[in-house]
Amino acid sequence: MNRRVLVPAAVLLSSLSFPLTITGASVALPDLTGDLNASPTAAQWVVTGYNLCFAAFLAFGGSLADLLGRRRLYAVGVSAFLLGSAWCAVAGDVGGLVAARLVAGVGAAIATATGQSSLASAFDGAARARVFGALGTVLGIGLAFGPTVSGFLVDLAGWRAVFWVPAVLAGLALLLCPALPPGRGSGQRVDWAGGALFTFGLGALIWVFVEAPVLGVAHPAVLAVVVAAVAGVAGFVRVERRAAAPMFDLALLGDRAFLGYALVAAAMMGLLVPLLVYLPSYFIDVVGVDPARAGLWMLVLTVPSVLLPGVGAALAKRSPRLLSTGAVLLASVGVVGLVGIGPDGAPWPALLLTGVGVGLTTGVVDGLALSSVPADRVGAAAGLFNTARLTAETVALAAAGSALTLLGGGQPDSGFTDALRVVVVVLGCAGVAAGLGAHALLRRVGR
Repeated sequence: MNRRVLVPAAVLLSSLSFPLTITGASVALPDLTGDLNASPTAAQWVVTGYNLCFAAFLAFGGSLADLLGRRRLYAVGVSAFLLGSAWCAVAGDVGGLVAARLVAGVGAAIATATGQSSLASAFDGAARARVFGALGTVLGIGLAFGPTVSGFLVDLAGWRAVFWVPAVLAGLALLLCPALPPGRGSGQRVDWAGGALFTFGLGALIWVFVEAPVLGVAHPAVLAVVVAAVAGVAGFVRVERRAAAPMFDLALLGDRAFLGYALVAAAMMGLLVPLLVYLPSYFIDVVGVDPARAGLWMLVLTVPSVLLPGVGAALAKRSPRLLSTGAVLLASVGVVGLVGIGPDGAPWPALLLTGVGVGLTTGVVDGLALSSVPADRVGAAAGLFNTARLTAETVALAAAGSALTLLGGGQPDSGFTDALRVVVVVLGCAGVAAGLGAHALLRRVGR
């Protein structure tokens, strides 16, 4: 078979499995929590640990690909994801499940970074645009229909099935690895210090969010890790400014347009991902629907991400600022509207409004951000942009989970409803603030 078919097939298969494992874990969470007798904190690590490793190792993956070669490292990433997913499916306790999720997150990050690089090197011109358009479509489908597919899998075969399916997809992608271009290593130095400090600082911050509600904010361990997180972030900034070949080009943050679009993307994921993870659990535990129906209900929130990017792209041609900031404010209002959620169901107009806001910017704001920087800095900008978005998503997910644990005790009763209402109001207000900030940054970028 032609390599120009096998290369995108491999990358698209693996790319489909990554969003499925995020949404699958959220739908499976109620069943696996009961089956493994997991505490609310342990259950939170099941969903947060994957995102943490994905965000922390995404840039590392790109740097290592330059050193070791894209095809070799892509195979390593897919293999790690396959191993982690299969381990999730057979885990006998929550500790093993969390460890498996960390392995899968690292593998997904490495495979994402190297897979996209392989596509860029194998195609150019109009063909490259088409293949990356297909990649965006696959990611959108995985995100949109992941909860629904996972819900049916849980009903038909139990929660372990939601991890077997991504493992099978990864296995098929691994068989196609020999078709990828070798991408010989360039011998470029890897920013080990910057990567280690970034990973440490983000990990320490997420640990505080997850463990502080249980231990107490004044617990010595919590205070010590807060200090360590601040020190790690400060050290990371210092190292990146002095490094000859930094992992992140922090000077890009001085570009108002790039920073504005990055803020929009970060805000959207910060609004969407906590809902993707915790709404299915709410529908199952509090409303009392089965996982399959919970997945169907989530389509109101997720399908606009598949249907509306074309509309968003057309609006962006007229006014990128209006499209970007308007969509954030629209999604934020929708999230605040979820304050009306209750045991009888969900306020569907609020879910739809949130989905429309997210869908209008899906993929579109990425192009706007990368188009705002010089061509010779696009690679660095893509790495920083994606890491910023994933970091915001991970922090928002951890903060929302901690608030639900602290305010609602993680139990399927009225306390969970009240806690969820507080969370959506805070998330929505944060989204409004981000939208206003982006509006100020983008005020010179079109009308």
